[in-house]
Amino acid sequence: MLKKLFFLNSFILLSFVFIARGASGSSGMPQLDPEFWFSQVFWLILTFGGMYFILSKFILPKISQNIETRKSQILENIEMAEKQRKDSESKLKEFDEIILNSKLEAIKIFNDVKKNITNEINKKKESLEKDLDQEVILVEKEINDLKKNSINKINLIAVETSIDLIKHIMGEEINKSSISAIVDDIAKKDKEKYYGV
Repeated sequence: MLKKLFFLNSFILLSFVFIARGASGSSGMPQLDPEFWFSQVFWLILTFGGMYFILSKFILPKISQNIETRKSQILENIEMAEKQRKDSESKLKEFDEIILNSKLEAIKIFNDVKKNITNEINKKKESLEKDLDQEVILVEKEINDLKKNSINKINLIAVETSIDLIKHIMGEEINKSSISAIVDDIAKKDKEKYYGV
């Protein structure tokens, strides 16, 4: 690109030189006098040629080397950033797996504890039900025994009280067996009435 510009400038300057040589007369400024144009073009070409040489051999290679160095450094940074992104994604996946495993383990522990507590509650409930059933059986037995014995005791008290009352009222002794038969008959009727027996 610089070569094309250099040759284009040289061509334009040379064309001005030839055009100016064709012009007649001299102007007041020596730069515009065609007599000095050839030397001016010579020094212009020499100066710009020297600058082109210095730029192309010393300065431009350093600039292009710096550009390449920066480009490679940017590519390295991009690769490093991509690697770190992949590492962070893999770490994030690992953390997600750890959290998921922890949740599953917590659910499993909760379910195990719940199952154990439920089993213990059921065992205690069964034990209490057995104890209650035994207590109910014992209480029912006591109630039945009291029913049976209370009737006999009541009959005995009724017989003795009746004998004492009759003795006290009439002044005579009555046969205990006849009073017992009457009381037994009344007790039997009460038993049928209240207990359905």
